[in-house]
Amino acid sequence: MRSGEELDGFEGEASSTSMISGASSPYQPTTEPVSQRRGLAGLRCDPDYLRGALGRLKVAQVILALIAFICIETIMKCSPCEGLYFFEFVSCSAFVVTGVLLIMFSLNLHMRIPQINWNLTDLVNTGLSTFFFFIASIVLAALNHRTGAEISAVIFGFLATAAYAVNTFLAVQKWRVSVRQQSTNDYIRARTESRDVDSRPEIQRLDTFSYSTNITVRKKSPTGPLSLNHWQLA
Repeated sequence: MRSGEELDGFEGEASSTSMISGASSPYQPTTEPVSQRRGLAGLRCDPDYLRGALGRLKVAQVILALIAFICIETIMKCSPCEGLYFFEFVSCSAFVVTGVLLIMFSLNLHMRIPQINWNLTDLVNTGLSTFFFFIASIVLAALNHRTGAEISAVIFGFLATAAYAVNTFLAVQKWRVSVRQQSTNDYIRARTESRDVDSRPEIQRLDTFSYSTNITVRKKSPTGPLSLNHWQLA
């Protein structure tokens, strides 16, 4: 029999071995951090979008709308204030909506919500922003008092209008391409399904058998009361 010291040494070695094996186990320490890394991986910035034409236009629109809003906020006095208030509302709304879309596209958050047509959403936003920025800039230019803040707001308003107009043109082209791709994919899917049905002979045999069975039943069924009288006379 082993002595108490040998048993204590054996238990110490077993405990150290279990600790080493538990530390080197691939299941215990990596379960939660892997899910966290996957969750944070979707929030990384997309440099390809920011380097592209649409990303640069989005950044320019946000900056121009913000500068126009700051310029209009520095005006302290106005006699007809309707044009100023309208320009303030348009610049603030364009800055907020375009900023949200820029964050969604640059962080690829729009990929997590495929139920929304983001190309059409961007097209509607840029189209409306182009129209309202143009109207607001014209109204403010007609009603201004030739102060530095008003002139600066009008200039940045027209620059924002140009940026939104170019983005609208590119968004229309992108939306048309996406519609064509969707129609092409639907056509290819329908052709593939029809070919799959044609290439399965058991479905064709089943259809032929059901059709021939219906014809046989119709031939054997009595046609009317004359057939009954004929069988009785026979």
